[in-house]
Amino acid sequence: METEMVVHEGGCHCKNVRWRVKAPSSVVAWSCNCSNCSMRSNTHFIVPAERFQLLSDSEQFLTTYSFGAHIAKHTFCKVCGITSFYHPRSNPDGVAITFRCVDPGTLAHIEIKYYDGQNWEASYSQTGIASQSKVQTLQNMG
Repeated sequence: METEMVVHEGGCHCKNVRWRVKAPSSVVAWSCNCSNCSMRSNTHFIVPAERFQLLSDSEQFLTTYSFGAHIAKHTFCKVCGITSFYHPRSNPDGVAITFRCVDPGTLAHIEIKYYDGQNWEASYSQTGIASQSKVQTLQNMG
């Protein structure tokens, strides 16, 4: 059975960064203990990049931080400093949405799973996180 998609909107604290994402109303969010996520207490769900849309002039308020392998692109608002989304190393074809930055009313359930970012490679192969940014179709599911 295909999961019904809902349009979620959200953004940063000062509202200069706004976005729209298509995802289920029930999501799996990842709590990661890597050096960056643990300091920000960032718990996020991952969607295929094609389901994410940055709205209006939000791009001008974004800046990016990258470290280590420089695959993850940690975007945050230049004004208020909030990371409402980023491009994760685990899913370079996806977007990680900070679930606390989704506007109220569209997320019905959040299941939190733990990602051991301090042991990144082992966690990557054991969690199945890579599948989170793949578009599921009836053909893929059968």
